Amino acid sequence: MTATKEKSLVIVESPAKSKTIKKILGDSFQIEASFGHVRNLPAKDPSTQNLGFDVNNNFEPKFEIIPGKQQVVKKLNDIAKKVDKIYLASDPDREGEAIAWHVRQLLKVPDEKVLRIVFNEITPKAVKYSVENPRTIDMDMVQAQQTRQILDKLVGFKLSPVLWKQIGNRNLSAGRVQSVALRMICEREEEIEAFVPQEYWSIHADLEKEGKTFEAEVSKIKDKSVEKNIPNQEEAQKIVEYLQTPDRDFEVSKVTNKSMKRKPTAPFITSTLQRAASSKLGFGVSKTMQVAQKLYEGMEIDGTPVGLITYMRTDSVRVSDDAQSMAKDFILQNYGEKYYPETPNVYVKGKQNVQDAHEAIRPSYPERTPESIKQYLDNDQYKLYKLIWDKFMSSQMSNAEIANKSIEITAGDYTLKAGTSKVTFDGFLKLYNDAEDEEKSDDTKIPDLEKGDKVTCKKVNPKQHFTQPPPRYNEASLVKALEEHGIGRPSTYATIITVIQTRKYVEKKDKALHPTLLGRTVSKQLCKQFADIMDYKFTAGMESKLDQIAEKKAVWNKVLKDFYGPFIKEVDKALETSERVRIESKIKCPNCGKPMVLRTSKTGSQFLGCSGYPDCKTIMPLNALSEQQEEGENSEPEVCEEKCEKCGSDMIFKTGPYGKYMECTSETCKHRKPYRKSTGVKCPKCGEGTIVERKSKRGTVFYGCDKYPNCDFTLWNEPTGETCPECGSLLVKKVLKKGTTIACSNLKCHYKREVSDES
Repeated sequence: MTATKEKSLVIVESPAKSKTIKKILGDSFQIEASFGHVRNLPAKDPSTQNLGFDVNNNFEPKFEIIPGKQQVVKKLNDIAKKVDKIYLASDPDREGEAIAWHVRQLLKVPDEKVLRIVFNEITPKAVKYSVENPRTIDMDMVQAQQTRQILDKLVGFKLSPVLWKQIGNRNLSAGRVQSVALRMICEREEEIEAFVPQEYWSIHADLEKEGKTFEAEVSKIKDKSVEKNIPNQEEAQKIVEYLQTPDRDFEVSKVTNKSMKRKPTAPFITSTLQRAASSKLGFGVSKTMQVAQKLYEGMEIDGTPVGLITYMRTDSVRVSDDAQSMAKDFILQNYGEKYYPETPNVYVKGKQNVQDAHEAIRPSYPERTPESIKQYLDNDQYKLYKLIWDKFMSSQMSNAEIANKSIEITAGDYTLKAGTSKVTFDGFLKLYNDAEDEEKSDDTKIPDLEKGDKVTCKKVNPKQHFTQPPPRYNEASLVKALEEHGIGRPSTYATIITVIQTRKYVEKKDKALHPTLLGRTVSKQLCKQFADIMDYKFTAGMESKLDQIAEKKAVWNKVLKDFYGPFIKEVDKALETSERVRIESKIKCPNCGKPMVLRTSKTGSQFLGCSGYPDCKTIMPLNALSEQQEEGENSEPEVCEEKCEKCGSDMIFKTGPYGKYMECTSETCKHRKPYRKSTGVKCPKCGEGTIVERKSKRGTVFYGCDKYPNCDFTLWNEPTGETCPECGSLLVKKVLKKGTTIACSNLKCHYKREVSDES
């Protein structure tokens, strides 16, 4: 008599994983999804002041099925009763562990039927191994997640009413991590506003040896460094005159040749993936995680669902032995022995509070190169997969070898320095370069020089500079700052950045995060009244305590008790002493001259209203504030040089939700058109239009004819108005990290020159 084959149920978080796992495990396994969390703290519970947990009873939580999830729970129970085993296969992190526990609490089956499995990658080997080696639910991880959930609700529910009372806007919210992130952005803005630029000059000389010209920069005066120490044009001119003295000798005093090895860096963790995707692909943090989630859960390859990358929420750089072995085989087979190191590259965590539960982000199958599966991926998926694949494979490759050459040239009291570097063996650079500016140039080549050689000075160029304020955070640099301070976790970065923008505390302009007037007020109020909550070290310390709970080194409700006592005293004090805060802008009312203040309508929309209300009822749209910040003090409407193309009347500049535009002054016309900043350069293609600044759908600036769509002439760089002396095409200005260059717009022509004061 044949034994009946055992039937099993695997419960995952996302239905997207189902096909991939089903293909691996076969027909004896039924795969169902919980669609994320199935239970949560109740939104309304008068017995716990709507918190969902009892602060007077060791913070004991009450959970309820999330509205709309009853049918999901019923379906899972119906199937669970008919199978022999149930595997809880939610994600391999604290959130996933908590989801598994909540599902288990709702399944009406004996304990022995329910098992917990985890896998870092959705591959046959990993999934089958997890099924063969199940474990019980890790309650310490569950309690760590539960403590975070309770902490975040405590802070949000207790601090938000303080803001409502003080600012008069019930759409405001505070958060344990989001408010600290907001503080970072506001403090950076204050640094920028307080910054006073300092002038300094650098001196560059065009030198020649046997017909070969190269540039050197003054680096020392009487053996003392001159970096940023030439304060003004007068001092710079003295140096220029000294160096240009007739018969001034320029002699090579030192030649240094050094070979160095550049090591590959570790494969991606969540934060470094987000940063690289931002700088190299232009992806926002949320987009990066959404695309990575799809790659992890599985894509259809030749009709078969395949999980392409390992789990994308991790702060560990660890790589499994199997992955290293697969990478080694691929590198040796495709690149040769010299591209694989003598011993495998091993990376270790470089900071505290790292959860080393699973691996770094890497391709599940190194042999699946980006090009080999490009046809199965959309453009964003391909780009991100290629970034992950290149980064991981490069992390397993040999060092690159760089030859550096530096020359010191003495001219009286002054020393000039020139240098160049050349990659003599590309190693891991064959696949991936961490440097954002990877443009290569032959302009830095130095002729063969020996100590004692004389060179001729053709020209001395003084260049004026100003020190720059710290840059505003963008999404990637904010993630880096949060990580460096130990604030938040890989799974929270995208949510933090989304929330502070949704609440209108921060707005994104040209990828930079600018705090709004509301955001700065909220941050100021919270910092003044809740110094501990807003302190970077306090927030990072709380993350450490959550780690300790997961590691059985701390008791979850004691952590909450220690936090709650001092915290609630500060909240009560703030509520008792609260005074209404008026958020004044720098804009003056056009009718009475009083400051315009930020107000919120009953529907939650924000606008500017006169502080003299009700005597003066003047209101303005909020974008008037952005317009003033960009254009300076309030002024009369600016008249355009351009006339209305429909009626011939004057046009004036205005600013709307989508930026600056032009509007006809005629009451009967009111024709509008987008403002295009003119370069003043005639279009070389049609001869009638003018080249203007334009923006693509992605916000990228380019230059095109204003007669579009009748003329489709475009450039990626701003034209100078000059024509190329070699081919006659337009010259354009290219701004690079190493300086500004004037180059030919014709890609087949290689003419270019550096910008000097005279040009």
